[in-house]
Amino acid sequence: MPPFDLPNLADQVLNLTPQQGLGIPVALVGAVFLALGAQFQHRGVMKVEDELGGAARGLSRTQLIALLTRPSWLLGTLMLALAIAFQLTSLYLAPLIVVQPLGAVALVITALVNARITGHKLDRLTIRSIAMCVGGVGIFVTIAAFVARETAITDAQLLTVLVILGVVLIAAAIAFVVLRRRLKAIMYIIAAGVLYGFVATLAKVVINRIRTESFDLLTVTCIVALVAATMLGAYFVQSAYASGPPDLVIAGLTVIDPLVAVAIGIVVLGEASGAPLFAIIAFVVAGAIAIYGVFELAKHHPQIQR
Repeated sequence: MPPFDLPNLADQVLNLTPQQGLGIPVALVGAVFLALGAQFQHRGVMKVEDELGGAARGLSRTQLIALLTRPSWLLGTLMLALAIAFQLTSLYLAPLIVVQPLGAVALVITALVNARITGHKLDRLTIRSIAMCVGGVGIFVTIAAFVARETAITDAQLLTVLVILGVVLIAAAIAFVVLRRRLKAIMYIIAAGVLYGFVATLAKVVINRIRTESFDLLTVTCIVALVAATMLGAYFVQSAYASGPPDLVIAGLTVIDPLVAVAIGIVVLGEASGAPLFAIIAFVVAGAIAIYGVFELAKHHPQIQR
């Protein structure tokens, strides 16, 4: 294993090209749209619930159709579409490991906006949980930025990612059908976060293949898998809005999404194969802190329906 040369690694991370540097503000703008879109979509889901009843088993077809008539939900969807556009642009400009975790900014914005709108004051436990989410992700990604290397993805590695995603999609669908009576907001959020972690990875792959004009059948398969994961993840997010506050939903997505994306890069793509042992341990600890923060937020948030 090569020695861990911190100054040299710092040069690699901090010496971003102007184009890569532009990806950071683009990602931050996307985080703002993500936060606002979540707030408006949550409001739309709540109005549909008031009109048609609760969504104890996930949103029904009638409720999903009703959402299409809610101006607040449509406005939120438009903002989320803009968030996705900015995220894809940032992925085109800069490495995933640099820009994907910046979505955690959306958690802070959503928490402040939601508290202002609903009148629910963020107590000490809630603020601590949010700090654990953001801090854990920040530490995790900072370490990843120093020890990970963005390398070209081989067809074999990409097939591995697609197979794992296929298993995850099937498992998520089966779990929903079997356990939908007992699913709570946190379970929908975890499922959506995992799926969106794969979406981010596949989006980066597709962008790179289009850029290098390597558009083949495997790329088409990636697009199909990306769309399938996005649609199922979107349904889980809407169902989570029906049983939890928007900042809890965003917490799950902005924590679990980048952790899964980076974990895929480390475990499947070998992007941290040269990392020292203490970095691996730090990965585990930081990830555990962030995930624990999500569960603590689900436990202590003043808006959680008990």
